[in-house]
Amino acid sequence: MRLRLVLPMILMSLLPLSALGAPAPPREIAGFALGADVAQIQDRLKPETALAIRFAEYLEEVEIQPAPGFKSGLITYGSCARPGRIVRIKLKYEDSSRGFYDALLARFQARFGKPDEWRGDPFHVVIDWKWSFRDAEGNRISLHLQHNNRDAEEKVGNAVKLTAITAIDEEADCFQRRFPEFRLPEAARQATGAEPGENWENLLPR
Repeated sequence: MRLRLVLPMILMSLLPLSALGAPAPPREIAGFALGADVAQIQDRLKPETALAIRFAEYLEEVEIQPAPGFKSGLITYGSCARPGRIVRIKLKYEDSSRGFYDALLARFQARFGKPDEWRGDPFHVVIDWKWSFRDAEGNRISLHLQHNNRDAEEKVGNAVKLTAITAIDEEADCFQRRFPEFRLPEAARQATGAEPGENWENLLPR
């Protein structure tokens, strides 16, 4: 009798999370999809705004055209491992109110479960909840939902960010292999002929 009870439990533990009812990783919002080719959505973008990201030159960002329910947004795509592959979607909602954020958060939790991590500040000036996922192939995907109406250094209003972390890592690794000497700290010191801390006056406010 005991064996008959234990065996199903063992079998259940061997099932993938998706089979046990865990939410599938999100990949798309507002018609923009992680992994898609940015060339296929040029009519929804502002191509003249495309720029390489400083200190992450293996990525480029481009602004979106206004979309229903969203005020603005940025699409990030790779330029090395798979040029044009969308790796991050950052969108700002039209409604910037706290009430709208709370309604969004409730719906996010209903679909994806409770957040995995608090990424806001201790005083809740910036509210930022993060979900972390892995798909069937082990690829990591993160989801952020943020509210901010007071911190001018952060995106004001309500914003959502969907990121293919594994894909970004692949782009970074590709760039490092192709340009191993690019922006190395030691190379920079040799170029300037100075060691850190040599000229403290230049590093201090006055």
